[in-house]
Amino acid sequence: MAVVVRPARLRRLGVQILVLAAALGVWEFATVRADQAFFPPPSTFLPRMRELWFSGPADHAFLTSDALANFGPSLAKLAAGWAVASLAGVAAGLALGRSRRLAQYLDPLLQLGRAVPPATLIPFFIVVFHLGTTMEIATIAFGVVWPVLLNTMDGARSVDPLQLDTARVFHLGPGQRLFRLILPGAAPKIFAGMRVAVSIALILMVIAEIMGGGTGIGGQLIVAQRTFDLPAMWGSIVILGVLGYLLNTVFLAVERRSLRWYRGAKQTEPL
Repeated sequence: MAVVVRPARLRRLGVQILVLAAALGVWEFATVRADQAFFPPPSTFLPRMRELWFSGPADHAFLTSDALANFGPSLAKLAAGWAVASLAGVAAGLALGRSRRLAQYLDPLLQLGRAVPPATLIPFFIVVFHLGTTMEIATIAFGVVWPVLLNTMDGARSVDPLQLDTARVFHLGPGQRLFRLILPGAAPKIFAGMRVAVSIALILMVIAEIMGGGTGIGGQLIVAQRTFDLPAMWGSIVILGVLGYLLNTVFLAVERRSLRWYRGAKQTEPL
């Protein structure tokens, strides 16, 4: 099946490319003019980034051995922490969102937990889980669970009470009400929380890797910093930015496809 690209989408893509090129040009001009060793221009660190990460053979998608050794573990830890937090956040958020009394009882604990910076708990996670992958996943999951949980609570509370009353009249059980009414009704806010969680998970992945033994992309970043390989350090920072953009783009595509029914229903609502 042929893929149809709309002219508006092509124009938007062209503008985005021009904006990116202009930003790189300003960055190059500013750093060359400043002539500071700690701020190398893109023309210096982009070739270094290619050498470190993207100068491998074609059958490995041009990824080097360092890239293969670090990208995979980092992304696996990010995905594991995000998945654990999403499952726990959705389950707890649905329970708290549908039980106002339970939410009132647990509100102090929720407010306390969300206020604690996840990075400050890394020493605790090191003691409990020791250095390694489990500690890093725990750090990511703790920081990521809050936007998912709170958004799910808000979404579960916003389900139309009339629909729930109608479901009870037709003798739909709790499980049917959950999967046919509550989850679909809360889905837009759940996806919004999960998308915010992806960005937080990327940040915490880097922090956990730096603090937890220097593995993965975060490990490469701290090694470059300690050895004063500034082009490699800035190249790693750019890689993280590109990775965050790609993860957000993929999640938006999944979200649009999953919530297509919701947008269709909104468009057909009577004025």
